[in-house]
Amino acid sequence: MKYLVTGCAGFIGWKVTEFLLETGHTVVGVDNINTAYDTQVKQWRLKQLEGTPNFEFHRSDICDRDALRKIFRGSDTAQRSVPTTFNAVINLAARAGVRQSVENPWVYVDTNVTGTLNLLEFCREFEVSKFVLASTSSLYGANNSLPFSEEANTEGPLSPYAASKKGAESLCHSYHHLYGIDVTIFRFFTVYGPAGRPDMSAFRFVQWISEGKPVLVYGDGKQSSRDYTYLEDIARGVIAGLKPLKYEVINLGSDSPIVLIDTIRLIEELVGKEAELSHQPFHPADVRATWADIRKAEKLLGWRPQVTFREGITALVEWYQANREWAKHIQTG
Repeated sequence: MKYLVTGCAGFIGWKVTEFLLETGHTVVGVDNINTAYDTQVKQWRLKQLEGTPNFEFHRSDICDRDALRKIFRGSDTAQRSVPTTFNAVINLAARAGVRQSVENPWVYVDTNVTGTLNLLEFCREFEVSKFVLASTSSLYGANNSLPFSEEANTEGPLSPYAASKKGAESLCHSYHHLYGIDVTIFRFFTVYGPAGRPDMSAFRFVQWISEGKPVLVYGDGKQSSRDYTYLEDIARGVIAGLKPLKYEVINLGSDSPIVLIDTIRLIEELVGKEAELSHQPFHPADVRATWADIRKAEKLLGWRPQVTFREGITALVEWYQANREWAKHIQTG
């Protein structure tokens, strides 16, 4: 099979691409290596993929329709022998991050809404029958009961980021309805693991505690919890979602929320250092708690998370220690 994976140097995109290549598929990867967060970690991920047979990389932006058209046509491919028809498009390119979206909402609409529209339109034009979209648990907002089910009300996004993902989901439904594109939408819950996003809490806490920096905690650390989901579990779920499903929205989470202060205490134990906590007020765009109802993923995909939180955080700490020489300099925002 041949897949187009957008955001292939991103956290989830990298691991999905790696898993697809390991099982013998061909992947055309697209990423613009933007500066939404420190690009050192994006370059590291991309380096793990480079040189792999059946991998072709394009440094391009999903907002650039002309560049995308060339990729779909195959007229800009380095490997002329590779067929140009995609069996599926896996759209993992996104502007993520709740607080950044409050500062610059326009770029979130550009990438998450217009970029998704561009890809859907090319799926229609080039008769690509399967589309996978990365969405977010942030859509569930502040007023739904826990755990969040896919049928919960998503009409109250708290941030431009969540609103932009709502727009992307709506476009997917339109293209499924109008053109019969088979669509799987995944709402991810707090993904973490080695080479993770440095703007997210798990990476930040490991770096800050390892380097003796103040650890920013919003609230007292006991009032918020997150449904942390390990990267490899997420990647397995995304690949499982490539099967024909017509149109489905599916949560991928751990179903085991972790209180923030407990995350810090575990990292303290594994790093062997005590955290210097710096308490800050809650941000109004933040959701205080997330918890995924994953019964639908289990029913439709046979998917459940396999990696425990301790195992996952241990893997992240070990990766950081192995790459500390450069990882300690990564900007965490």
